[in-house]
Amino acid sequence: MTADTPPVSDALVFFGATGDLAYKQIFPALYGLVRDEGLSVPIIGVAKSGWNLDQLKKRAADSVKAHGGDITSETFKKLSSLLRYVDGDYADPKVFTELRKQLGDAKRPLHYLAIPPSLFSVVASQLAKSGCAENARLVVEKPFGRDRKSAEELTKILDQYFSENDIFRIDHYLGKEPVQNILFTRFANSTFEPVWNRNFVRCIQITMAENFGVQDRGAFYDSAGAIRDVLQNHMLQILASLTMDPPTGQEHEAVRDRKASLLKAIRSLGPGDIVRGQYDGYEKVPGVHSGSTVETFAAARLFIDSWRWEGVPIYMRTGKCLPVTIAEAVVQFKKPPRETFGEIDSLGCGHMRFRIQPDVTIALGTRVKVPGDRMIGDDVELILTRQPGQDKPPYQRLLGDAMHGISDLFTREDIVDAEWRIVNDVLGNVTPYYEYKPGTWGPDEAAKLIGRDGPWLDPKPM
Repeated sequence: MTADTPPVSDALVFFGATGDLAYKQIFPALYGLVRDEGLSVPIIGVAKSGWNLDQLKKRAADSVKAHGGDITSETFKKLSSLLRYVDGDYADPKVFTELRKQLGDAKRPLHYLAIPPSLFSVVASQLAKSGCAENARLVVEKPFGRDRKSAEELTKILDQYFSENDIFRIDHYLGKEPVQNILFTRFANSTFEPVWNRNFVRCIQITMAENFGVQDRGAFYDSAGAIRDVLQNHMLQILASLTMDPPTGQEHEAVRDRKASLLKAIRSLGPGDIVRGQYDGYEKVPGVHSGSTVETFAAARLFIDSWRWEGVPIYMRTGKCLPVTIAEAVVQFKKPPRETFGEIDSLGCGHMRFRIQPDVTIALGTRVKVPGDRMIGDDVELILTRQPGQDKPPYQRLLGDAMHGISDLFTREDIVDAEWRIVNDVLGNVTPYYEYKPGTWGPDEAAKLIGRDGPWLDPKPM
């Protein structure tokens, strides 16, 4: 380890150890870290469930097995041997006295708050009072507030006990291989940079669609909605990767600096820039309030006030109960300056397509001549690369990076603030919502939003 290399955390504490997130993401990620990276530090679960260590180990086994792991393997035996458990109320100082005891000789613990943001203040304060926060890192799970003001208040709370350099805000989308692939493709090839600007790009479309409803997350979703749950974080991060300037220098902060600069240049959304929808039957979901006006679909039109992107419209849409479960971004290029072959009705502009899930695809759209005597063309797509879904789960990547103090794939306070500023004026019931039938691409009003820049490019399974 050099003087510039951050020290590796020597213990991992995760609050909310008996919860749904731990079952679906954290235990499989820990299993992967033990198997692939030799994780061998104490792993301490904390929760208020009346459990003991054996019950936590049983929960870990069930989780690992459900996600394809082998609970008879040496990897799981090692993971199980590393587990510790502390049970009790987060407001009780005795819980944190016991936590300090379980940490033993650890001097640089990583604390992961897989708990509601309303409990962050209590836990951060107790960590500080008990001495568990000294030289520690803190990982917090989104949502980072409900709007710009609450995000600012949350930052102030955390800043009382931890420095910004030691706070790691998880947005699991940043850990996905395809999202990183956007940056790599752009900046590892000189081919694209000359045309990646307002002179050649007509518009950009980003779609994140799910073909299922809110399922058993009715109570949570009804307090959030599509704008808070997806558009404000995942989709703006994809947009930043698509449009940011190349990072400069070798510092870990270089990428985040460029993303922050880009997000700060995005114009705030107004009521005329957003279309909200709600699928028919949403109100019948358990946990959803009768008469709910929460959106399950959102389409937005954005502009970046920068030299590179001035005047280029960006359209984003996300929703539940759409025809497919797919996420992709398409950069559409302008027509040639002259219709050489008289194809007046053809878009003929070409595109670059980045499929993010369920597979990883990068494709280039172009127009080629149809065989025959006439000079007419057809739009075709050249698949530059197509790969199955990523092998390393995003939580494994992100937890490993946090343990090593690598912050590239985590959001920063000024980035979070910029994201909330963009959507702040369209949160809540400030615009009407329109019903749409499950299995369709949302309400008709979304087509009106995109207008002449359309049509929407409906992604299709490969």
